[in-house]
Amino acid sequence: MKGEEAHISRRVGTVSFYTLLSRILGLVRDAVLAWAFGATRAADAFYVAFRIPNLLRRFVAEGALTIAFVPIYTEQLKRSKKDGLEAASVVFTYLSLFLALISVLGIAFAPFVVKVIALGFTDHPEKFELTVFLTRIMFPYIMLISLVALAMGILNSLKHFSAPAASPIFLNIGIIFGAVVLERTCVIPAEGVAIGVLIGGAMQLLIQIPVLIREGMLPRFNFNWRHPALKGLLLLMIPSAFGAAVYQINVVVITFLASYLPEGSVSYLWYADRVSEFPLGIFSLAVATVTLPTLSDHAAAKDITSLKKTMNYSLRLALLIDIPSSVGLYLLALPITQVLFERGEFSDKAAVATAAALGFFALKVPFVSGVRNLVPGFFALKDARTPVYVAALAVVVNAASAYLLMKPMLHVGLALAIVISSAVNLMVLVYLFRRKVGPIGARKLLASVARTAVATAVMAAFLLAMMHYVPIEPHWRLWEKAGMLCLLIAGGGGIFLSLTWLINHEEFEALSGLVRRRRKLTDLVSADPQ
Repeated sequence: MKGEEAHISRRVGTVSFYTLLSRILGLVRDAVLAWAFGATRAADAFYVAFRIPNLLRRFVAEGALTIAFVPIYTEQLKRSKKDGLEAASVVFTYLSLFLALISVLGIAFAPFVVKVIALGFTDHPEKFELTVFLTRIMFPYIMLISLVALAMGILNSLKHFSAPAASPIFLNIGIIFGAVVLERTCVIPAEGVAIGVLIGGAMQLLIQIPVLIREGMLPRFNFNWRHPALKGLLLLMIPSAFGAAVYQINVVVITFLASYLPEGSVSYLWYADRVSEFPLGIFSLAVATVTLPTLSDHAAAKDITSLKKTMNYSLRLALLIDIPSSVGLYLLALPITQVLFERGEFSDKAAVATAAALGFFALKVPFVSGVRNLVPGFFALKDARTPVYVAALAVVVNAASAYLLMKPMLHVGLALAIVISSAVNLMVLVYLFRRKVGPIGARKLLASVARTAVATAVMAAFLLAMMHYVPIEPHWRLWEKAGMLCLLIAGGGGIFLSLTWLINHEEFEALSGLVRRRRKLTDLVSADPQ
């Protein structure tokens, strides 16, 4: 098992390295958008319009297709590479037809779709029409990114993670290009950014093709609708679309409710959510991506003991980073928001409002991380129903909490509702997964979490003391705020890592191995030849 854990750690290092680059570029992207649009009507319209294909991406692509496809494809690969290619080709054929239809319908019925997501915009005709216009431009992105997800599923099953992990970088490049270059030539606000989304999606797909060709796995059109892989995929994918994308569904719920709140509320939640996704994307999503093929291998071999050990290891590894990240984001919400966004059209008032939402969004990080790492375990066992039932419960909890909290707490109450529903989702999933496979090493997991919590508490004490005795003043220049923020992050991170080395040495060794591998990009690529 130690050897397998080493392989997982190496691959997590590969994925998290590229994801780190993507997330950093994503923060640059969001800073550019904040500078260009702030929390204005155009910003609200763009973020709602972009959330629509982004939600469908989670349904059809990452949230359902990848998770459902990998176990099916792994099973076909065990027979032969030819069977694997045939299965991928059949799925590619019918997925392309389905996505083309979805894109056409989405463009045609964009006004109705926008009303479903943000009904409150109908009270502001100009904002509503702008959102519809931007939605129609960006809707074909769902086709591009879903084909990217299929390519990612193929390559991840082959234990090749570099190209899939690097692809989101190109979406950020496309959006930045749209905001900085194309937007200057467009009369309608945010039109250039919307076109940049399509450019980024096309680049994401193109980067996968050379690797697929090299692996001999470039899908071809195959209309064999009776292929067992297609039926198996549909049986898993339809329910998994809901189960795996529950967090995005919850975000859509709060976006719908935020459309009834004062102008800027949608943007505050968008910026805060983007920042809170930073640690999730870098580490927990990387762990979930890498462990899914391994979990599928164990499930196919009926090796439940190894499956449970892999799940235990992935949860310990993810929570090691997500717990201190959550606390750090909570304590540093305002200076982070000010340094990242407070310039141009993004005012001090917008920074304070966004930071208030970020403080609550930060608390969701360990819960969402746990869910993202548990759900693949159910799908590896080809159990799609359980995550769906739990997801439905989480959506109800989120909607009820958001409705009750939005009036007294405005957009901050909506952020808190996400935390509550994510916690419920995780607790129920842990209970049901344990019932399904038996004990998963809770004692070892809880001991690791407890040691991480101790190190995090000391880190938090340091941050609070520093912020009390050396507060970041509003009149400081940007470079002064950024410098102090970097010192706080470096000091807090150093304290956490030092204590982790002393009291949680096993997890520290796994983490330090990932960091060492990130420093050597050539080693990462060469270590992932497949």
